Amino acid sequence: VQLQASGGGLVQAGGSLRLSCAASGRTFGDYAMGWFRQAPGKEREFLAAFRWSGSRIYYEDSVKGRFTVSRDNAKKTAYLQMNSLQPGDTGVYYCASGRPILSQIATASQYHYWGQGTLVTVSS
Repeated sequence: VQLQASGGGLVQAGGSLRLSCAASGRTFGDYAMGWFRQAPGKEREFLAAFRWSGSRIYYEDSVKGRFTVSRDNAKKTAYLQMNSLQPGDTGVYYCASGRPILSQIATASQYHYWGQGTLVTVSS
């Protein structure tokens, strides 16, 4: 599986960005795609995830209502729409692919394939 993330950039507080992640290779069945971010000096944190075979999207509580995941199965591409961005959202955003069990869908170590990361900087 290869992942190509794009869409990061510099945005002012209150603004929006949409990230994309194009996947190649295995994305069927119980494969999941997750979105994570890593802020400077902090550990990588879970944002959202879904299974390609399912309809439910799992969100971290801190981004519910501001971030929305969508996908195009035919293009094997996932999107992360981020609204009302704040300086605390600054970091490198990653998409990841793996086969986590549902109870561990938010666990970074369950994902074995990672995109290169795209930097999001939110200025105050």
